[in-house]
Amino acid sequence: MEGTKMINAETIRKLRQLDLDGFVDALEMQEMNISALQLTFDERIQLATDSLYQEKYNHRVQGLINRAKLRFSDADLATIYYEKRDINREILQELGRCNFIHQQLDVIMQGFTGSGKTFLGCALGKEACKKEIRTRYIRLPDLLIERDEATLKDKGITNLLRKYSNYGLLILDEWLLDDLVEDDLKFIFELVERRHDTHSTIYCTQFRRGDWHQRLGGSVHANAIMDRIVHRAIWFETGTMNMREKLGQNKEVEK
Repeated sequence: MEGTKMINAETIRKLRQLDLDGFVDALEMQEMNISALQLTFDERIQLATDSLYQEKYNHRVQGLINRAKLRFSDADLATIYYEKRDINREILQELGRCNFIHQQLDVIMQGFTGSGKTFLGCALGKEACKKEIRTRYIRLPDLLIERDEATLKDKGITNLLRKYSNYGLLILDEWLLDDLVEDDLKFIFELVERRHDTHSTIYCTQFRRGDWHQRLGGSVHANAIMDRIVHRAIWFETGTMNMREKLGQNKEVEK
């Protein structure tokens, strides 16, 4: 009956006007649950508040994931394949806690083509989003294209550097894959310098540390860029198994 309702129609109207639809929905769901009706007023308010908080949290996280533009939107630490892959589960799970971001450390995902660097980086990116950390994934070649386009705009480079400097976590894929010219190195140095000791970056690369200096041109910019990355980075080997081949075989078996 109307008289047994926890809140009346006018209060419901006001709550909805305050954009608290989720709170109202939770209370109305309680009205249809006999066991919930046995709870005290405080308990019902707490349950409704928890429900609204979870709804708002899920919405915020999904927005962060969407804006992160992850290469693999389905990447998740819970689905990582470990068998015979020779990757360190303990270290990866620790990275998933995102303490490295709070410590402004970088992570370097290094391994052969197809070893799952990008998927692992995106999985960590999703964990960062769950902790409400602004995250962005981009391939280095695409970032340099954005740089080229920014040169045509007033303060374009400044605005681009500001944009990518402010992400709590930046995932740079295909790091050092292509040859870099002097203008590329200057831009990369400026970005790395601005993020150094303030935010975290995940670098996904095929190249071991010993190859970096040459891939960066072997110049003073190479020294400066490496100096700001390698000393405060967690190196994670992604193994030798070709995950593209492995997943392709699984699909063939399923057929």
